[in-house]
Amino acid sequence: MSYNFFALLGRMNCIDRWGLMRNTRVENIQEHSHMVAVLSHALAVIGRERFGSTVDPGEAAIAGLYHDAPEILTGDLPTPVKYDNPAIKEAYKAVESVAADKLLSLLPPELVPAFAPYVREELDPELLRVVKAADKLAAHIKCLEELKAGNAEFRQAADQTKMALVEMHLPELDCFMEEFLPGFELTLDELK
Repeated sequence: MSYNFFALLGRMNCIDRWGLMRNTRVENIQEHSHMVAVLSHALAVIGRERFGSTVDPGEAAIAGLYHDAPEILTGDLPTPVKYDNPAIKEAYKAVESVAADKLLSLLPPELVPAFAPYVREELDPELLRVVKAADKLAAHIKCLEELKAGNAEFRQAADQTKMALVEMHLPELDCFMEEFLPGFELTLDELK
């Protein structure tokens, strides 16, 4: 029997993000998920090494990789629409749940338990908190990159994502923002 789970995951590069915004460089959910995995891992390492967190960096990276997997079937609903009101937010969660179940149905039954927690985001709350922070951080980094390229369209989104990051009160995130975030505003020559 043939299963299409991984082939469909391979289509993540066909789903663009920031659909309502003019982009200097289009970002897809595959690129975004990779960045969220890297940032989730980084936040978990910082949390463990500096603040005694028990979030496993490997688990954080895996959760970051799969955090938007249902969007392969739903597309990326723009944030202003997704969070416009509680009814839309709840309806979209239900749609994402159906999409997650459909995606998981494309695996052999014995493999579903290994992937389901990541695809459905049914994980430890502290782990989810790190991944949500990494997700927001990746969005903020995208805004900084667009602003660096001269795209003022992302100015308000940059302000909003930064405020959301500050309001998370996550020490490892605060540390990352102080020590590593400034680098994202530098040119390639300045990074060396």
